[in-house]
Amino acid sequence: MANHKSSEKRARQEKTRRMTNKTKTAAARTAVKAVRDAVAKGDSTTAKALLTKAQSLLAKLAKSPAMKKRTAARKTSRLTKLVSTAK
Repeated sequence: MANHKSSEKRARQEKTRRMTNKTKTAAARTAVKAVRDAVAKGDSTTAKALLTKAQSLLAKLAKSPAMKKRTAARKTSRLTKLVSTAK
């Protein structure tokens, strides 16, 4: 438990940032899942449209400390490969 004024503020800031990161990460995870579902159903046009949205969310996450750049790049690469090989 925080005992000083500055540590109380830091705890508040960390809570806010944690919730923001969690929300953004969840949105990106949902977008990736939507792309994978579209590919599984064989709907390539929808998958391509959803891919751009997922790529955007992953790139935004990579700019923030919520996700590392290489992790976002790896996920984007694998999704793109999945969509391009889908029939």
